[in-house]
Amino acid sequence: MEGLGVLAAVLSSGFGGTAVGATRYLAGILDPITIGALRFGGGFLVLLPVALWRRDRWPGRRDWPGAAGLGLLFFGLFPVLFNASLAHTTAARGALALSTLPLLTMAAGALLKVEPLTLRKLVGVLIATGGVAIALGASLSHAPTGAWRGDLLMVGAALCMALFNVWSRPFIARSGPIPFAALCMGVGAACLLLLSAAAGGLAQLGALTGPQWGAVGYLAVVCGALIFFLWAFALGRAAPTLVAVSVAVNPVTASLFGLLLLGEPIGANLLVGLAAVLTGIAVATGVGVRRIGAAR
Repeated sequence: MEGLGVLAAVLSSGFGGTAVGATRYLAGILDPITIGALRFGGGFLVLLPVALWRRDRWPGRRDWPGAAGLGLLFFGLFPVLFNASLAHTTAARGALALSTLPLLTMAAGALLKVEPLTLRKLVGVLIATGGVAIALGASLSHAPTGAWRGDLLMVGAALCMALFNVWSRPFIARSGPIPFAALCMGVGAACLLLLSAAAGGLAQLGALTGPQWGAVGYLAVVCGALIFFLWAFALGRAAPTLVAVSVAVNPVTASLFGLLLLGEPIGANLLVGLAAVLTGIAVATGVGVRRIGAAR
């Protein structure tokens, strides 16, 4: 069951890396709040009918305040920081800053006494994070002026995500992952839509071209509905740190997407970094240990 959760998290992070490139593609046309409103508003519209069709269990009334708070944290504040970050830094640097998520989740889980800190997890997280640095080594040298502002904003976004990882598990255990993700996403999207409308951000939509609308649709369906369903599914079946360590896959897909869509260069060390990332995930999840034990 835990292995299935980790696999879902890896898929979520893999698709999530493409969100970095798609967001960078729209960052010069739309403001960060409007991008988040479109991404999660569209994602909510995709998840809601699926949840109703499946008749999964929705969070109970006593969980509404907590789920709403988590929605504001993850689907309200997180995308604002995430999107604002990519207006100041490159897709590769932003993804590297986001890869601090496993360390932040591990620290939050230990401080809040939700998940014990183990040496195996710590070593795995450090190996995976080192793999990210290796994979993006060449790309990190190409940065706009003031990129450090974007890097700090992305670390702030990672902290929001870490707290969501730790606090959301009991809510998901009491409801289905699709209704939980839909409820949280709907609350966050409603907040972002109100802010965008008040600031005149929705008026910018008339300037979008066909390819840009395609990027909006991709963000809503794949990077809104799909990846956060997978993430909620993973959190319901695996420990927060084991889910979070999968985010190390994110920079690899972000680099590839940044190369194809934005022309941001990547180095030949990408494969070495990817191997280190996968090794780190295997160590953190104890895959090798379980195989040795099974062989005995």
